[in-house]
Amino acid sequence: MSSIRFFILSCFEEIGPTHGHHLRKEAERKRMPLWTDITVGAVYGAIGRLASEGLLREIDRQSEGNRPARQIFEITQEGRAALQDLRRQLLEEVWFRYDPFDLGISVAEGYDPKWLHDMLIKRREATANLLEQRRKITSDAMQCVSGMQVWALKHSERRLAADLEFLDELITSAFEKPAFEANG
Repeated sequence: MSSIRFFILSCFEEIGPTHGHHLRKEAERKRMPLWTDITVGAVYGAIGRLASEGLLREIDRQSEGNRPARQIFEITQEGRAALQDLRRQLLEEVWFRYDPFDLGISVAEGYDPKWLHDMLIKRREATANLLEQRRKITSDAMQCVSGMQVWALKHSERRLAADLEFLDELITSAFEKPAFEANG
């Protein structure tokens, strides 16, 4: 699933024919970095890829002064069908990615217990800091977002909170005093 494909196709459906610079401004206006991995600089390359796939088509070029001409694109019927499929995927499919942390912890039996404990404490602190940053971002953004955007922000915050809760449980369980002393 590509977030940038969804963003670009949905913008063309929403605002009609436009150019890449306008979509960059839309990404900023819609505060896309709050809930996606889309970088505004990636818009131009993605437009080109979508056009080469027949999901967008160039319909015009506009020039301002001595600046290079801006290509104006619109969404095609194939693009609308692809957008509908992406919309379904985003909302219906559950996305799970393995966290490399799980691999590291799955083979941790042979690690030095003190070192492992210190690493888990560092990870816990980093996760707590990230959660605090996310809470501040969410709090600041609440003035600018509404409706389902609020839920998107809450979702990422709750995922971090769950990771923090898991780390607390792991540290407490794995390093209870008797077990920790028995391991060294």
